[in-house]
Amino acid sequence: MPTTSIVVRKRVAGLFLLTVGAFFFLIGRLAWLQLIKGEELRRRALEARMRDVPVEARRGAICDRQGRELAVSVSVESCYALPPQVKQPRETAARLAPLLKMDEARLEALLKQQQAFVWLKRKLEPEVTREIKALRLPGIGFVEESRRFYPQHTLAAHVLGYVGIDNQGLGGVEYALEKELQGVPGRIVIEHDALGRAVPDALHRYIPAQQGHDVWLTIDQSVQYFVERELDKIVATYQPRYAVIIVMDPRTGEILGMGSRPTFDPAQYQEVASEVRDRNPAVWYNYEPGSTFKIVTLAAALEERVVNENSRFFDPGYIKVADRWIRCWYDGGHGSQTLAEVVQNSCNPGFIQIALDLGRERFYKYVRAFGFGHPTGAGLPGEAAGLLIPEEKATNLNVATMAIGQSIAVTPLQLLTAVAAVANGGVLVRPQIVKAVRTSDGRILRESRAEAVRQVISRETARQVTALLESVIVKGTGRNAFLETYRAAGKTGTAQVVGPGGGYVQGKYVSSFVGFAPVQDPRVAILVMVAEPQGGVYYGSIVAAPAFKAVARDVLRYLGVPEEVGLERPRQVWPPPEVREEVEVPH
Repeated sequence: MPTTSIVVRKRVAGLFLLTVGAFFFLIGRLAWLQLIKGEELRRRALEARMRDVPVEARRGAICDRQGRELAVSVSVESCYALPPQVKQPRETAARLAPLLKMDEARLEALLKQQQAFVWLKRKLEPEVTREIKALRLPGIGFVEESRRFYPQHTLAAHVLGYVGIDNQGLGGVEYALEKELQGVPGRIVIEHDALGRAVPDALHRYIPAQQGHDVWLTIDQSVQYFVERELDKIVATYQPRYAVIIVMDPRTGEILGMGSRPTFDPAQYQEVASEVRDRNPAVWYNYEPGSTFKIVTLAAALEERVVNENSRFFDPGYIKVADRWIRCWYDGGHGSQTLAEVVQNSCNPGFIQIALDLGRERFYKYVRAFGFGHPTGAGLPGEAAGLLIPEEKATNLNVATMAIGQSIAVTPLQLLTAVAAVANGGVLVRPQIVKAVRTSDGRILRESRAEAVRQVISRETARQVTALLESVIVKGTGRNAFLETYRAAGKTGTAQVVGPGGGYVQGKYVSSFVGFAPVQDPRVAILVMVAEPQGGVYYGSIVAAPAFKAVARDVLRYLGVPEEVGLERPRQVWPPPEVREEVEVPH
């Protein structure tokens, strides 16, 4: 009997100690949860019963240099569902499917998902929103978002770019300045119970979105209209693969107009191929510039005093470099010529001789100084660097062909930037596409200023080159670019297209013209590039020069530049040279 009593007492004591231990464990656990983890658990509990409905920030506007809107955001509503609150998913789907233009089965599946929030359709038309709201369907709600609207449709499409369904920039300035344009999203926070039902007297908190900043471009809408008009004419006449026109202020590097073909409507970007909407030929397309590149060869030779205005040349119709015979475009050659005549006639042997006298080292010095081989840094996405043979690998033959715009690939913007350096007195200026970034109330956050990269040639050399280029329009191959009331300088170019595997593609050419005006105080530098024109006419003097004339004339008048009278007129328009066709003579 005593033994049993001791055993019972031991068991009671053990049970007591176990109970005391469990009690202190629970006290400790409670203290841990309340004092140490309490704040974190309260936060997690709040998150578990709170539902966020996103509120999209209104995207900033994109305007031209005068403040005229080129891209704006308009308010629209997007439809969402809270599946736990949808009482009859099948019936709800049947009523919504025709309005949302969605498959009924897919819509029903969305409404049955085990989620607190699902999008049904984003950015609806106002009349659709009104019809759905009138149905008063449980669990179906709306949130205000914004949709991008482009008032001028295709105007400057590649410059502006486009935005996706989530209002994110996907191309052009919309992509490049996403951080400035997008703003800060807001949200609506609503308290729900475990089943997703709204709680009476629940917490509702609205965190407003912050609107994005406005971006003012250097583009002028009126100048852009002139550019687009001439591009449409080029397309209608020649049906090219690509066509580009860029207008720049050579003093500041500001791009006043930039257009290309093919084009698209940014509001309907899904309707065109990605190759069209994502590639801006003005900054992406690499091409052999042909004779327009002779401006660089000429400027380098004059700066290094390899030639002067009294230099003379003889063109027999060809020149031999290494083991290669390079012909002049003019059958039989131009004979004895002055430097001015070499430039006016765009004589290949003459320019090759100039480059060979200049030498590889000095030639490359100026090619790089004018910015070739590197992106211009204009701020547009997808900009190419061009293609330049490494100097250490370049032969005399490479120098000879580069001197006339072959064996080197440039982008349209690169070439225009280089020519603008001649126009402004020898200073390479970085191109600008963004003029300012402003808040929605007009406060300037950032403003672009002219950025001189380097002095490439002297002011005197620039003056000499300009005078020779003016003679091209008055007396040479650029006569079709003559402006009746403004002195202009420029150069034509006609180059063959390089095939994907190397070598030239038979019958495909790039026609171009680049120039500036007025000569005495250049206000605009303009490049016209037409890739692979159809119809048998492909000379830059015929295809591109007239477009330069039309754009330059209208832009200068629009800018209020005083006109001149009594200018020396060309004796005649430049006729295309006869095409020499080689045929096999039967024996």
